[in-house]
Amino acid sequence: MIYLLILVKLLRHLQKAIIEISDHIKSITECLDYDSIEKVINVLIKAREKGRKILVVGAGRSGLVGKSFAMRLMHLGFNVYVVGETITPSVKEEDILIAISGSGRTQVVVTVAAAAKRMGAKIIAITSHPDSPLGRISDYMIRIPGRTKIAKEVDYFTRQVLGIYEPLAPLGTLFEDSTLVFFDGLVVELMQRLKITEADMKKRHANVEFPM
Repeated sequence: MIYLLILVKLLRHLQKAIIEISDHIKSITECLDYDSIEKVINVLIKAREKGRKILVVGAGRSGLVGKSFAMRLMHLGFNVYVVGETITPSVKEEDILIAISGSGRTQVVVTVAAAAKRMGAKIIAITSHPDSPLGRISDYMIRIPGRTKIAKEVDYFTRQVLGIYEPLAPLGTLFEDSTLVFFDGLVVELMQRLKITEADMKKRHANVEFPM
């Protein structure tokens, strides 16, 4: 019993972080612009119907979140690619680029989005900062609230004493986790609207994989 109490005390940061991240993800449902989301859903469905390409771009952990979403779009029957992969084709007019950057200033993401826009593609920005380089060049935007910068005061408890509230989660964690959950919710919405079942998606799931 004493050991468990000591262990719980040692893991208090882990517990606080999980609670904080979970609470933040729950809170974004009240902050989302559902009119903007509706527009994005319609754009994605139209792209699927027309067979247009959807390209996804993000850097670092945001890129991993983007790949996860791209995989689900493939399962839903979208013509989707991840920017930077060797099989990704050229972007054409009326194609869609989904660009993910919490700060909206990630250089590689902004550069790719600007290049795609010059080619006539429509840009869907996923960011915490609408008034950012990425936000300003986007055709559609979904704001996902999240902390994307390092706090000026590094120590968490010092910030609390000073009354400077900053989340425990470091760097862009809250944005990345929230975006992942948002995308998963968007997949469910697309499933319902397209009348696609989990069994339908499973048919498109990879059946040639690396052995464990």
